[in-house]
Amino acid sequence: VEGCHLLDIPIVVTEQYPKGLGTTVPELELEKVNVTLKVEKTQFNMLTPQVLEAMSSSLCKGSLKSIIICGIESHVCVEQTALELLSRGITVHVVADCCTSRTLHDRSLALQRLSQMGCIVSTYENVLFKLLGSKDHPKFKQISQLVREPSLNIGQ
Repeated sequence: VEGCHLLDIPIVVTEQYPKGLGTTVPELELEKVNVTLKVEKTQFNMLTPQVLEAMSSSLCKGSLKSIIICGIESHVCVEQTALELLSRGITVHVVADCCTSRTLHDRSLALQRLSQMGCIVSTYENVLFKLLGSKDHPKFKQISQLVREPSLNIGQ
């Protein structure tokens, strides 16, 4: 999240029924970044009418070609969102170490299915360095600081 913020990549947050399930975890520190759009939802797919409207207008000036997904539940919301995006011809990058499920078994199988469906499954470090392109990028030092500490081992 912080890396996308530093690189001026629009951040869209959807929350699955926050009244019953709670809001986004405070560890993500969303208050410290510029969230482009935040939407409550009850459908599993994150492509709500508000998100679809933003995709066709304000996000990337309406020419959205690629998207980075992270979140929960990998085997439900992340997977259904990825399927819908792929069906719309959008390249989907799933950040494996930023996705989880209630069980490691569900997470592991979901990541396998996402890869088989055509998503690019990688790590946050891989995604951030792809976005930088080279050490000559003006944000290289700031992004390098983010990846110095390895992510938690969240299993297979």
